[in-house]
Amino acid sequence: MAELYDRYSSVVYAVALRVLGDTGAAEDVLQEVFLQLWRKPSAFDAARGSLGNWLAVIARNRAIDSLRKRRPETDIDDVVVSASCDMASDADRARAAEKVRGVMGNMAPAQRSALEMAYWEGLTHSEIADKTGEPLGTIKTRIRAGLIALRKAFQV
Repeated sequence: MAELYDRYSSVVYAVALRVLGDTGAAEDVLQEVFLQLWRKPSAFDAARGSLGNWLAVIARNRAIDSLRKRRPETDIDDVVVSASCDMASDADRARAAEKVRGVMGNMAPAQRSALEMAYWEGLTHSEIADKTGEPLGTIKTRIRAGLIALRKAFQV
């Protein structure tokens, strides 16, 4: 067994590492493959191919199984998303923000306040009505009118 390990362990490890991209997980797969060979040597059929190829296939399958097991455990906070600087998009956002500021600057203070509470503070219409003491229908009307004014500014 030691001779087989010395001869084929590098191949098994390389296959597992290529699939998993993690040295620790590849070492685990290496151990599992040789334990399988130790426990059940009759699983290898020389008529179907060489031992090295068979071990490589077993390593690949074990590595894929390992990937399937750990995928649901990946935390979304660990995912790195690349963000490139897009100057045209940044300029468009700046123009849009300036347009929003201009439209909101021309709104009545009560209407502007209702929109700000809804979109920057995340309050619901009912919460805004409770906070301001205004009727719910009035708050809904102010927010709707403000959104219509903003929409018109962007349709030009």
